[in-house]
Parts: sequence; structure tokens; C-alpha cells
Amino acid sequence: MTRLSPDRDDLLVRGRNIGVRDGNTWRVRHVDISVSRGEIVTLLGPNGSGKSTIAKVISGILAADEGEMERRPGLTLGYAPQKFNIDWTFPLTPRRLLCLTRSHSAGEIRDALEMVDAAHLLDAPVQHLSGGEFQRVSLARAMISTPDLLVLDEPVQGVDFAGQSALYQLIGKVRDNIGCGVLLISHDLHVVMAQTDKVVCLNGHVCCSGTPADMMNNRQFAEMFGPDPSHTLAIYHHQHDHAHGPDGTILAPDSSAATKAAGKANSDAG
Repeated sequence: MTRLSPDRDDLLVRGRNIGVRDGNTWRVRHVDISVSRGEIVTLLGPNGSGKSTIAKVISGILAADEGEMERRPGLTLGYAPQKFNIDWTFPLTPRRLLCLTRSHSAGEIRDALEMVDAAHLLDAPVQHLSGGEFQRVSLARAMISTPDLLVLDEPVQGVDFAGQSALYQLIGKVRDNIGCGVLLISHDLHVVMAQTDKVVCLNGHVCCSGTPADMMNNRQFAEMFGPDPSHTLAIYHHQHDHAHGPDGTILAPDSSAATKAAGKANSDAG
């Protein structure tokens, strides 16, 4: 591992021609990737494509067998793994989870949870958290020490679509608040957060890279993962143009009863 020159703008990490072996087989090879301060880079690819392997190389957990990995001097890193090896029968709360590998003050813990809108979960048993709640706590744990670089491996795993959208917004909020770079790993090939600056498409090697808009128009991306689903999927917007009676019956929109019911509903909402 070599060190990036501190005068190279905001570049945090850079991997050039990275390769990792598994016995006689290459897990990944010929991977070029970099992340700068304030930048969100999304690493996409199907299961088994080597995404987590590259994340571990960037994080220093795994050494590359080929190529060069460079880091900015004094780089601090926050890592949220795809899975936590935790005995889920052990009594554990977010307060304790955030301090498993390093002690933090009560104020630091609360501030981190507040940043991801999870302060109310401070002493909740982690076994009772929903998928989205646990991912928020995991994000808080990764960013509690205000790292230069956040590496988030499948941060929306096990979360429904609405929860994914909320988590993506939180990741952008954390990036803005602490000014870090973010490497986001995902296998969801068509749901790329709007804040993403750069996409690297991986399948054992780098197939293509560029902005999200570039990827949607990239022939290699389309051949691997199919066309942009926005052309075939639509969002339903409901227009509630009627009211319901006390027994649940639908009242015609032009009836006086409907007008009164709608007025009452608006009054109650106010």
C-alpha cells in the first residue's frame, strides 16, 4: 500500500489494476477505482462479481495480489459491512453496538444516531429493530468518528423500496454534514441513488463506469443488466375525488354529503 501525495486535491483512495486471487482463480482483476472527498461512488454488480472484495481492499481488510492501492496520508475510514457477525441472542442495544470496537461518549453516540434519525432507538434491543432501523444504526456506527471515507456494503439490504429511498437520502445527508467521501456497494443494478457522482460496474472486472446517466445509455451496461426499467415501470398517483360515508360507502363527488364530508376531513386535518 502506497500513500497518495497530500497535495493531490481531495483524492482519498485510488486503486490501479487491482486483482485478488482465490486459490488459482481471480476473484477480481484489472480494477481501477478512486474516491475523492465529497464524492459518492457506487460500485454495482451482480452477486459474486467481487464488489465486497474490492470494498475490503479499499478498507485495508484484504491485501491485493496484483496492482497498487493508494491512500491519502492519515486517512480515517468508517466501514459498514454487509453482515454483522453478532450473536443475536446476546442483549445488545444501539448504544452498545456503536461502542463494540471503540468507546464513544454519550454525546457522540446520541449525535450519530440523531444524524440518521434514530436517536429514539438508543436503548432498543437490536433484535427488535426493523431492517431499515438496523441499517440506520449501522450507518451511525460507521460515521460516528467522522471518517474521511465511508465504505457502505449493501446499506439497503433487507429494506423495502420506501425505506431504501429514505436511507439513500440519509447517506447524502451524512456526506454533506461530515464532508466525507462515500463508496457505496450495491447489487441492485437499476436503483442508483440520485446523489451518486460516479458508477463503477463490476463483474470480475470493470465493465464500464461513468455517471448514472452515462450508465443508462451504455451498451455494455444494457447488455449485462437489461434496459432502463423507467421505460417500463410507472408510479401510480392516487387522486381522491370522493368521500366516504360513516358506513364506508362511496359518496359521489358532486353530492352535498360528499362536499360536507370533504370539508370535515379538511377541517380535521387542519
